[in-house]
Amino acid sequence: MSSRHCHTSPASRDENAFAGLDSDRLRWPRRRVRFQEWLKLTFRQQVGIPFEEFWFQRWLKGQPGGARLEEMGLPRRSIEKRLGDQLIVHINPRDMIRDVNFKGVGGVRPSTSAFIWDGEWDDSRGDLRRGSRYEFITDLDEHRHDLTLTQRFQEHAARLRAGTPWASPHEGILLDSEAKILAYLNIYLDFLDDMARHGFDADRGKDALGVVVTREGHLLKINRGLHRLAMAQRVGLPSIPVVVRAVHRQWWDRVTAGTTGQEALDQLAQALKTCTPEMRPGRLDPGTEQGPIQWPRPRVASSSDTRVT
Repeated sequence: MSSRHCHTSPASRDENAFAGLDSDRLRWPRRRVRFQEWLKLTFRQQVGIPFEEFWFQRWLKGQPGGARLEEMGLPRRSIEKRLGDQLIVHINPRDMIRDVNFKGVGGVRPSTSAFIWDGEWDDSRGDLRRGSRYEFITDLDEHRHDLTLTQRFQEHAARLRAGTPWASPHEGILLDSEAKILAYLNIYLDFLDDMARHGFDADRGKDALGVVVTREGHLLKINRGLHRLAMAQRVGLPSIPVVVRAVHRQWWDRVTAGTTGQEALDQLAQALKTCTPEMRPGRLDPGTEQGPIQWPRPRVASSSDTRVT
């Protein structure tokens, strides 16, 4: 193996897996998206983070303005910088069946820059067992020997026949042939089988599997890493790591118990060890509760698996 391959990150390998599905038609839209991302990242690193750090230091030292910063939710990135791996909680993926569904609170979303969230968001929950990602992964797994039978293939093929093939300017992907549609589906099936063989690799993917903590101290999924969670559920992995991105203010107030600064962060880190996934429906759920599903038997993928290409 060449040194170039040895130094390729897992996240880069995931991104490179889709390289054959690109199109010159999306070259400029993709460049525009990448340029916008670069501008956003540059502003965050040069302006946003230093500003957050200045005020967070005042909160850590108990200086004027610190209490107001806590009222505003504390900067998430500053807390992640201090706590690092202490924000990681290991869970059984089949217990992680509820996510935050902001429809039940009128679509109001707390700031993703804040670590402490106010509001009723934690009472509005979706059911990931019937979510689009788990249904997609299940459909691939059940029709692995003929992916043309999957609902996703039928949807993309219908768009292709209508002259509007599915495209993702962000990734530069254009599914303008049936061969590309099948290749696209096979990539996800490869990810699934790799996880079955080798377990969960936390370094793969662009984002960690983010969760938030409810007022009762339970975990709800947020919209990052949902495909990888669905794969872990499908193959029946015993444990995966998730990263806490935010907590409800009522829970924060309870576990920090009037402390501030580093003492409050220490109390938070200790309390996170006891957090478990929320498995119950919420008071403000926008949908109707449909009950449990039958999980497939945990498995290890066979190297003899065959697929349509």
